[in-house]
Amino acid sequence: MKKVTLLVVLALSSTLAAQGLQYPTTKTVDHVDTYHGTKIADPYRWLEDDTSAETAAWVEAENKVTFAYLDRIPYRAQLTKRLNALYNYAKYSSPSRKGENYFFSKNDGLQNQSVLYIQKGLNGTPEVLIDPNTWSEDGTFRLMGYAASKDGKLMTYGVSRSGSDWQEYRVLDLTTRKLLADKIEWVKVSGIAWRGNGFYYSRYPAPAKGKEPSSINEDHMVYYHRIGTPQSADELVFRDEKNPQRFHTLSTTEDERFAVLDVSDRGTGKQGNAIFVQDLSKPGSKFTPLIPVIGDDTYSVLESVRGELLVFTDNNAPHGRVVRINPEKPQPENWKIILPEKNDTIDSIAVAGGKVIATYMKDVASKAYVHSIEGALENEVELPGLGSVSGFGGNMDDTSLFYSFTSFTYPTSIFRYEVAARKSSLFRAPQIPGLDTSQYETKQVFFTSKDGAKVPMFLVHKKGLVLDGNNPTLMYGYGGFNIATTPGFNSLRIALLEQGFVYASVNMRGGSEYGEAWHDAGTKLKKQNVFDDFIAAAEWLVANKYTNPSKLAAQGGSNGGLLVGAVVNQRPDLFRVAIPQVGVVDMLRFHKFTIGWNWIADYGSSDNAEEFKALRAYSPLHNIKTGAKYPATLVTTADHDDRVVPAHSFKYAATLQKAASKDNPVLIRIDTKSGHGASNVTKQIEATADIYAFIMYNLGVTPKF
Repeated sequence: MKKVTLLVVLALSSTLAAQGLQYPTTKTVDHVDTYHGTKIADPYRWLEDDTSAETAAWVEAENKVTFAYLDRIPYRAQLTKRLNALYNYAKYSSPSRKGENYFFSKNDGLQNQSVLYIQKGLNGTPEVLIDPNTWSEDGTFRLMGYAASKDGKLMTYGVSRSGSDWQEYRVLDLTTRKLLADKIEWVKVSGIAWRGNGFYYSRYPAPAKGKEPSSINEDHMVYYHRIGTPQSADELVFRDEKNPQRFHTLSTTEDERFAVLDVSDRGTGKQGNAIFVQDLSKPGSKFTPLIPVIGDDTYSVLESVRGELLVFTDNNAPHGRVVRINPEKPQPENWKIILPEKNDTIDSIAVAGGKVIATYMKDVASKAYVHSIEGALENEVELPGLGSVSGFGGNMDDTSLFYSFTSFTYPTSIFRYEVAARKSSLFRAPQIPGLDTSQYETKQVFFTSKDGAKVPMFLVHKKGLVLDGNNPTLMYGYGGFNIATTPGFNSLRIALLEQGFVYASVNMRGGSEYGEAWHDAGTKLKKQNVFDDFIAAAEWLVANKYTNPSKLAAQGGSNGGLLVGAVVNQRPDLFRVAIPQVGVVDMLRFHKFTIGWNWIADYGSSDNAEEFKALRAYSPLHNIKTGAKYPATLVTTADHDDRVVPAHSFKYAATLQKAASKDNPVLIRIDTKSGHGASNVTKQIEATADIYAFIMYNLGVTPKF
């Protein structure tokens, strides 16, 4: 969005007596779309042009109202100070090895960006390798991922500007620590797959100048870049012009024998993918099908073993399994089962240290098991408690593997697993000054949703909580895209818990908590199940005297923003505060922007008559009720969000401001130089402070610092 300095001349509407607010009057246009014979007005269509001066003026006017309101909250500055203190501790990533060097990231506390370090051996002296904080004055340039070459001499890394999903790849000489001239532009939805003196990557054609954040992304291509040559000389490896809305990503196995091409077609509603492989050890070889047809089954090549491929799949296994496939005989009847399906859902698979390490979810808590390369169970990895584990990645010849463990009250810590000894030990734990997590507790409850489904929810609060129905409570949910909402520590959340809040994390259908059936039950024509689950969770909290509607807030981001928008339309009486963040709220047009067509596999599409009816029935933008008493609402978005474009939130906020009763504030906070998430730590803390202050103020909570 262009920054403009012109004077805002938007007229102001009538004063909102209850809050003393004056909203900008947002002009309307006479625009009507017809879907399968049904006419749908879109009076704020002009707000979709997020590069226009008119839209920029509207943004300026809305932000002026919002920040004036937030400025009046008396403890906002103190809350910001407290959040900074809670976040100010060293945070490390797990180390990874390439050759004799180990790599890890570290944030000293309040650095805007984490710094990438290199050290020779685990006992070596860490040295700064890449410091993104030096890339921009405001700290909004981010390191988005990196991969070292097999010989450990070169590293490719991604750079994102101002929160955008667009990346630029650069190449670093690890011996001299000098940046090479190589520069790869317009990368999106890509890995870095080294082969010899170059790497594979995926990109889109360059978008029209000035339209980078919102233009639709089509024609995803795979290229091979040879070090020392310009991008214009890169070899086109794969392109499918007949299917421009497919994703094409390429990886290589650790031995660089196989190139693995992954193809998905979510824009046509298909959940799964196809896989093609090329045997790079054979000169002149071509890609041949491993999984030739895109359906609803998913496949992921894990590693090559003696000329065959270990593959994770949910084919005939909704909870997941691992099979070994011979590329010369890829038919299912020739597959060898390495890890059969279990009752618990596979969360992740790592092949490293000569082992297959599988993590499972059992009622949304992690279990980890180590197997031989042939699938024989060797041992369970002992974890500190009920929480979430991730990691175990590495090289096939690693003797030590690293993983992290976290829970709502257990700060993320790094453990070292000794492969030969089959033992884990604490490698690095954070030191958070003044934090005593022992005063908090976590419990898991199960409630019954509208259709009888049993749904889990985590509750976190101070020990000794009195169930008198008056506890301020923040509900959080996501419920989509086969993503589980697992236990995890967030030091910023302590600012709520220490003030007596209950934090409720709801595991609705649509996620991966219980496998593909759980995910499928929250998609397309069944999406209403997700909203029913969240509403049932809120009703359970009220019925069991944790809280009451005047003390209840709902928060969610992205697909979770859709969740919040939908449930407050359906049950505005149940919540006092609503925080829909970067939400997908225009369910009739989401697929018209950037990469939105990718979501059709979960949502369906308004282009389909039956799916249109379902989408129309819950779309947050299209179900706002005139005159209804909506919760105090703070919509958040950002000018560089090129995943869920800000037009969603713009149109939603304008519609809600006009339609809602004047009892509660309806505000929109539009961040600059940020994207689908905060682009740096400063912005993250500022946004959190504003959200928490808004929640506390409207729940009648006066914090004590």
